[in-house]
Amino acid sequence: MKALFVIHGHPNIRPGGAEGYAFELYEALRDKTDWDAVFLARADKPDLHASPRHSDAVIGSATSEPKQYLAYMGWQDFDWLFLRAKSKAKLNNEFRDFLLAHRPDVVHFQHLSSIGHEAIRVTRNTLPDAAIIFHLHEFNPICHHHGQMVRTERKNHQLCRMASPRRCHECFPGIDPAAFFARKRFLESQFRHVDRFIAPSHTVGDRFIDWGIPAEKVVFEEYGRLQKDPLPESERDGPRNRFAFFGQLTPFKGADVLLKAMAVLGEEFDGQLVLHGANLEQQHGDFKAKLKSLLEEAGDNVTDAGPYHHSMIPHLMAKIDWVIIPSIWWENSPLVIQEAFHHRRPVICSDIGGMAEKVTDGLNGLHFHRGDAEHLAATIRRAAETEGLWDELRKGIPELYSMDDHLSRM
Repeated sequence: MKALFVIHGHPNIRPGGAEGYAFELYEALRDKTDWDAVFLARADKPDLHASPRHSDAVIGSATSEPKQYLAYMGWQDFDWLFLRAKSKAKLNNEFRDFLLAHRPDVVHFQHLSSIGHEAIRVTRNTLPDAAIIFHLHEFNPICHHHGQMVRTERKNHQLCRMASPRRCHECFPGIDPAAFFARKRFLESQFRHVDRFIAPSHTVGDRFIDWGIPAEKVVFEEYGRLQKDPLPESERDGPRNRFAFFGQLTPFKGADVLLKAMAVLGEEFDGQLVLHGANLEQQHGDFKAKLKSLLEEAGDNVTDAGPYHHSMIPHLMAKIDWVIIPSIWWENSPLVIQEAFHHRRPVICSDIGGMAEKVTDGLNGLHFHRGDAEHLAATIRRAAETEGLWDELRKGIPELYSMDDHLSRM
């Protein structure tokens, strides 16, 4: 049996939660003797002067390993409203040839941003007997606002619970409601060919069922993770006052809310925050300038450690006590929660969506009001200054859902 995984980025090129999970699942399946696995990830078009052999290629080898490939698609080649390639003929032809060359029994679409959802129909037309799986990592097919289901700045970044042509037009006045209607019809026409949708949280699964995906096609299945043994706990006296943020530095991940909270706590606060953030260079200039200013306001209690490789997680977790997830969007099933729990670190998170679903307030972590820097500051202070709270919350942390168990289920 052969499975093909398709994802919008290779974790060695573009670090991210979905990318890392998809690659771990690919590696786990690849290492089983009764399965063959192939990994296809989108990448930016290479420098044609440095790589002339890729000048006309759409799909090429990713590494020296024969089962990893890259689909060269630039962001500018993608229609972000309809989530499809602008010039789809060449991509679809090469993807069809790629499918015929490998003939997978299962095609598992992890993410199709910047690739194009028409790849689903190409797969069904090319391999009519293949099983097609689509992983629901976020709300991109439902929401044009980066798949966050958070309204635009003109609507004060309010949480959104339902998409419609009228409501989407309110967020994007320059796009006619009829275009949003056509957008949904196009995506529904692609999803009709999917056999199973995998939802890592009830938050995301229920939202897609409400949107129109048949409930019988949606399977709830938590992300499985590879076991990486935590480092031995070191004996330490004093308060549990070391906090960390792990993740991408985007406007929706709430790093600005966290930095505002640290500024509220002030220099006199006896605690430290380390920011382990990635992909800030991909954000717009205003947001980058805002984070730089907030870092200066937060003072010496905050360290900007920059991006990290997944292999560094055990060492980074050993240096901190709490993980903070301040996202202002719903989130699905943040992988950093599993990382924190595996290393026995309680989580402080926003009180919405997949975060609130995975972290139980007062049992294995603490909630704060989404987007409320003052309440987050109070919650951080409570975590640092309440004797015995850290030890009590650690008792409620569940065991990691292993990749072996997850792979058997998949």
